[in-house]
Amino acid sequence: MEDKYTKIECKLPLIPLRGLAIFPYMILNFDIGRDISIRALDEAMMADELIFLTSQKEVEVDEPTEDDFYHVGTICKVKQMIKLPGDTVRVLVEGISRAKIKEVNQDRGFFEAVVDEIIYDQSESENDVEVQALVRNVLDSFEEYINIGNRVSPEILVSLGEIENADRFVDTIASNIYLKPEQKQQILEEFDITKRLELLYSILLEEIDILKIEKKITLRVKKQMNKVQKEYYLREQLRAIQKELGEEEDINSEAEEYRIKLKKIKAPKDTKAKINREIDKFSKISPASPDISVSRNYLDTIFSLPWNKETRDKLDIKKAREILDQDHYGMDKVKERILEFLAVRTLSKSLKGPIICLVGPPGVGKTSIAKSIAAAMNRKFVRISLGGVRDEAEIRGHRRTYVAAIPGRIINGVKEAETKNPVFLLDEIDKMASDYKGDVASAMLEVLDPEQNKNFVDHYLEIPFDLSKILFITTANSLSTIPGPLLDRMEIIELSGYIEEEKLNIAQKYLVKKQIAENGLKEGFVKIDDATMRDIINYYTREAGVRNLERTIGKICRKIAKKYVEDPSLTEVVVKKEDLEEYLGKDKYTFDLAGAKPEVGMVTGLAWTAVGGVTLNVEVNVLKGKGQIVLTGQLGDVMKESAQTAISYIRSISDKYNIPDDFYQTEDIHIHIPEGATPKDGPSAGVTMATAVLSALTKIPVRCDVAMTGEITLRGRVLPVGGVKEKLLAAHRAGIKKVLLPKDCEADLDEIPQNVKDQMEFVLVKHLDEVLEHALVKDGDKNEN
Repeated sequence: MEDKYTKIECKLPLIPLRGLAIFPYMILNFDIGRDISIRALDEAMMADELIFLTSQKEVEVDEPTEDDFYHVGTICKVKQMIKLPGDTVRVLVEGISRAKIKEVNQDRGFFEAVVDEIIYDQSESENDVEVQALVRNVLDSFEEYINIGNRVSPEILVSLGEIENADRFVDTIASNIYLKPEQKQQILEEFDITKRLELLYSILLEEIDILKIEKKITLRVKKQMNKVQKEYYLREQLRAIQKELGEEEDINSEAEEYRIKLKKIKAPKDTKAKINREIDKFSKISPASPDISVSRNYLDTIFSLPWNKETRDKLDIKKAREILDQDHYGMDKVKERILEFLAVRTLSKSLKGPIICLVGPPGVGKTSIAKSIAAAMNRKFVRISLGGVRDEAEIRGHRRTYVAAIPGRIINGVKEAETKNPVFLLDEIDKMASDYKGDVASAMLEVLDPEQNKNFVDHYLEIPFDLSKILFITTANSLSTIPGPLLDRMEIIELSGYIEEEKLNIAQKYLVKKQIAENGLKEGFVKIDDATMRDIINYYTREAGVRNLERTIGKICRKIAKKYVEDPSLTEVVVKKEDLEEYLGKDKYTFDLAGAKPEVGMVTGLAWTAVGGVTLNVEVNVLKGKGQIVLTGQLGDVMKESAQTAISYIRSISDKYNIPDDFYQTEDIHIHIPEGATPKDGPSAGVTMATAVLSALTKIPVRCDVAMTGEITLRGRVLPVGGVKEKLLAAHRAGIKKVLLPKDCEADLDEIPQNVKDQMEFVLVKHLDEVLEHALVKDGDKNEN
């Protein structure tokens, strides 16, 4: 082999291909989307347009390493490249020669390989009799392959006859026949022309045998098809004879059953007429036809819908209040709205079902309150999760022209409820998505709009069905991702986080009993007193809802269950404060989050997130420099602008606090909000950043028991913000004693529980000067904590 081939070393960019292989002299187009591959292509285009292509061993690997692709591939010339939408590039290449990798590195952000280019010496094989004989055998086999399979154009034989280069001859045939990926690589890695011809010859003979068997199977199936057509003709004749004799076929009796069902349902005349036409069509289909099952499934779906059936509402307000109070502690606003709805239904029977949207952090009981509403109204309950749904057909159904078409989730939910007026929970409506399959939010408009859902048309049914009597309830963690038109159809009821007292009552009245039962223990076997439960709430869970609290109680119950199995003589277990470390380990949280002492340049802010309110520490350092403002902590554009506004205002009042006029030219100001991996944005950190920067510039400490929220203007005015209740509950959990709020947020304080108000001081401010007055430590103060 060494005598027939020449090696030339070169350095080229490398792209690993997935599911593809290219031979020399072959032209191939493919798409690339991986950043590492696009960078390699760019490097090739800037150089001599040469690139090294090799195949990945496993197609599924998204980030290949040197061990994930073969080390023998093809040097190619990039003929054309087109950028497609979505950061994808389509490339047209022509194979030049084989090459083998000697060394691979990734130092420049893409694979770069040092390869040995293998160039075949044609003069060595011109007088080689064995090679000439193999070429003829391969050509004859390839011609037979074409004649049997009809997969390759016969014109290729003409061009093959003109190829004198044996190396090119082999690769041209290999690129025109069906090969498995491992066979392609095997041919590519065989440098010896004689062995490569033998390998290709054996593959061709094997493929010819397979094609002959395929041809036999095709003829046999065709014969069977003719038999089926004959049977169909005979069945049609038999059907005509039976009709003349007055004998009914099974299919006709089925159709008659459908007609009887059709008379019983309450539906508009047009709908009944369409269903009747479908029954007539069904009765004329041959029992042997595959269409019979499609038509039968369609009619079965129609008659399984509750056209006539609906439950009678319980309109006893007192009983409904008892059910809601029994299942849930607190939630007065939600309960009041449900009781209002029932009261109006008592007076007016024609009320269209309202769409209630329960918004709040996870674990506050949005889903469970919907179940209680259904129980209070004596209605069936159906839950559909919309999280991640991105196909419009999930809502409106698939058209019957598609294989395995089914109705959408709405119609299936009605079928499951078996009534026309269930309580329908659309869970996680804020997590719907959209892509090329349609806009799910737009489809939901038809479902939720009282003016449209009276005649809701599912694509599978293609007939209107009345959804107006359904009580729709939706849940969401955040309103920001719900499209405006959809949000406009819903009545928003906010469920904010629970305070300690509410969590205590929920745990003692509901969660402990539930976990005792779920862990196989007897009722009352585990007892946790209020003081111990408060420690669990404060030191082992810190959340807006009660989901982690329930898990923690379940963890205690599991450990007690293990003790009981080991010692069946136990009759009761009382969990005390000193036992918590044994059951749950050391405390996970502490109450010194607000800081142990006043610090310069560190302020506690308050923020709202989809999982409730949180405290947010803003830290500022002032360093000698050139007036740069550095913002870190993954801050969004709104927070960056708030920081700029704060510094501009501080420049305007620098004389008042004895700050040098040129501090913005001689000092670098670094503003950081910890948890740098978490993106942060929103108009509520302006006063917090302004206070922290001024503290850092003046070296005046900030009180550690004070938290604040609000946006700032260039004139120092404090603007209102949202999510006040959630923010104040977060401050309460963190042990904050005083909170500075915008004056315009005064109305939000009405929603704060009284016991929280009793433990905290709320200061309403209009201007940043008032914020600084309360936040900065005054002369003579030792410790404001």
